[in-house]
Amino acid sequence: MKEIVITIAKALVDYPDEVHVTERDEDGTILLELRVAESDMGKVIGKQGRVAQAIRTVLKAAAMKENCRVMLEIVG
Repeated sequence: MKEIVITIAKALVDYPDEVHVTERDEDGTILLELRVAESDMGKVIGKQGRVAQAIRTVLKAAAMKENCRVMLEIVG
């Protein structure tokens, strides 16, 4: 899951070296925390949150295949 987020985020931002993802497992749910440069926040979130929602949709589809739950938080 972590690799999916890193790949997508690095393709979207101007500073791919600033992309960091931490992964935690809590009660069968994978919590992913995405950190990007402050100037790239808008690119990852998108207009009205559409890019962030698309990333979450891809993650949920991958999680269904592995029979688990996943949550993504975007932190500045």
